[in-house]
Amino acid sequence: MTTPRTRYELVVIGAGPAGQKAAVQASKSGHSVLLVDRAAAPGGECVHRGTIPSKTLRESALYLAGLKQRAAGIVSSELNAHTRVESLMKRLDHVLRAHENFIRSQTERNAIEFQRGRVRFLGPHELELAQPGGEKRVVGSDFFVIASGSRPRLPPEMQIDHEQILDSDSILSLLYLPQSLTVLGAGVIACEFATIFQALGVKVTMIDKSARPLSFLDEEITERFVKAFAAMGGTWLPGRKPVGCRLDGIAGTATTLDDGSTIVSEKTLVALGRSASVAGLGLEALGLAVNERGYIPVDANLRTALAHVYAAGDVIGPPALAASAMEQGRRAARHMFGLPLHTSSDTIPSGIYTIPEMSCVGISEAEATRRHVAVLVGRARFSELVRGQISGDTEGLLKLVADPATGKVLGAQIIGEGATELIHLAQLAMLGGMSVDTFVDNVFNFPTLAEAYRVAALDCIAQRAKLRLAS
Repeated sequence: MTTPRTRYELVVIGAGPAGQKAAVQASKSGHSVLLVDRAAAPGGECVHRGTIPSKTLRESALYLAGLKQRAAGIVSSELNAHTRVESLMKRLDHVLRAHENFIRSQTERNAIEFQRGRVRFLGPHELELAQPGGEKRVVGSDFFVIASGSRPRLPPEMQIDHEQILDSDSILSLLYLPQSLTVLGAGVIACEFATIFQALGVKVTMIDKSARPLSFLDEEITERFVKAFAAMGGTWLPGRKPVGCRLDGIAGTATTLDDGSTIVSEKTLVALGRSASVAGLGLEALGLAVNERGYIPVDANLRTALAHVYAAGDVIGPPALAASAMEQGRRAARHMFGLPLHTSSDTIPSGIYTIPEMSCVGISEAEATRRHVAVLVGRARFSELVRGQISGDTEGLLKLVADPATGKVLGAQIIGEGATELIHLAQLAMLGGMSVDTFVDNVFNFPTLAEAYRVAALDCIAQRAKLRLAS
């Protein structure tokens, strides 16, 4: 057991992906670290209420969706009405305990002091730590990382009661699968839950004021996503702003839209963004404030307006993904202690665990067109791959974006099962400065979805040949 200190070289507030990686990086560099979280064990929302629980439920949904597709007429894959949600997440406790034990072991192995409690800044280099038993102590530090995460935004016009009208935390506390679900929002969380519940046989309607979901992704990719959602039976209502949601004694919930129409369903999920969890931190003692969107502003190295205070993860806003949060925490710790910085934000992949998965790295076709006079865009449709035909995933697509002069890979976007794994080949190609020719000159296992890189690369090479002939 590490003896509590009163002064550290780094205090990290929040033990989620960003905070944990910041603490590990600083400790491995030989610095004393205190890691504080309100929960009894490190892991944060990611472990207990976010990424891991939702992905565990997704595995059941994905299995059932695949069974419906591959075993139609052979076995029944329909769930009984009002199936208990917990029955679809039987491995969750095992996964949570295993991950908690790993994080705890890593924390102890790196001599990081972990304390459960709430903190409040008293000044630029001091904070008060209030522990569960009521004990309080003042802690000083040279540096701080604020990685306190986020919480669901609760618009006052949405009568969230966490039973009928739910947020992204309480949705996983459902006892039974509803017959119908309205999802308000079109971001990552909204799209993930919409497709998960639709795959489980719930009638899902997703509504948002935007023209398309996940607007930060390539438009061609999101078009395929909407098509896949509709093919599962889901309904997407774009350009419609929800202005209120209330309990309905007959249907369950009623959502009013800005055109005066009403959507009724048994349950409603309000996924209209998240807000930084900074209440009670005493940011005013530091002279810091959140921006107009409710997040802590930081520079490219995660430093706030104060040179010794950093912030990382959901508390600084989008992309609010676990992988990016980990890198942000690591980068913050390396910057504050003067360690070399290597990773470029352009080479950090994003993974969206919808059904089907989506993933991207680097720049999109639209961004590449804005930056360059001409670009190569190679496409590989999973319907062209033997593996895609075998697995029944024929609607998948991989897009490669490359520089026409050098052939170097600038980015990739993928939709289809396995997208979040496949994207790493494009990531490594970008890190290595490789050209699309690399995917043609080397051998892939057969049959695999990774062959999509060869198909897309050949498309790029054919375009490059035409450009050279034209010039």
